[in-house]
Amino acid sequence: MTMMTELAARKQPINLAIVHVDPDAFVAHFLPWLEITTFLTAQRQGLATVPADGRPPALTAQQRAGGTAHEIGNDTLAAFCMTAAMQGDSAAVDRVEQALVAQLGRDFPGNVGLWHFRAEIAAPVTLDDFVGQAGRKMLAGEIAPPPMRGGESWNTGLRFLEKALGSNFRSEIVYPLALWTRARWAELVDKGLTFMAHVEDNLPLLRGALGEPRNDAAFVANMLLLGGPAVEMDMQESVEGMLRSLARR
Repeated sequence: MTMMTELAARKQPINLAIVHVDPDAFVAHFLPWLEITTFLTAQRQGLATVPADGRPPALTAQQRAGGTAHEIGNDTLAAFCMTAAMQGDSAAVDRVEQALVAQLGRDFPGNVGLWHFRAEIAAPVTLDDFVGQAGRKMLAGEIAPPPMRGGESWNTGLRFLEKALGSNFRSEIVYPLALWTRARWAELVDKGLTFMAHVEDNLPLLRGALGEPRNDAAFVANMLLLGGPAVEMDMQESVEGMLRSLARR
């Protein structure tokens, strides 16, 4: 088995754990995923060679303490927390955290990715801050009042999409995000017309966009493009350009 085949074999179960928000599967496959990705990163840098048995070695204490394992761990934990947040499954995140702390200690690889969903950040600055704070509210079941709900959903959708685009788990985040986006905008169309700007113009556009059957990045981007004016969100040119590019099929 080649290392790339091993990579694919180890990524599939972690993918499924993230999509289905399965904490037990996630914990079971977390370390094997970190082992292969850390090894391949070192190999690309000329710092490792394939062992005689053809399998990536277990992480050393030094590797667990920082570096590549933590970078990949942060991305992996963030992906799980995002899909859990979209389902409002706080218990799944608790279970993952408890298991990883018991297995690897409080400084386990990925603890910073989880921290953004746990800490209260009064003034978010980075994308990770914004994503984590939105996810934190979703995990806590904090729902904005109807006048603010559309705008908050728009902001959350945009931040989650941006985070997904830079993740090793783009597809695994985007599919649940598309389902979540569909549900949020369907709710606005059905129950939130009082809080929609220029209903006569925006309502037909949103209804038409919700008729798209595919749950992918293009759908999410299109809903953000059309939903922005409906909830009176000002888009920077760079954001609008990114969304237009993604929305093209």
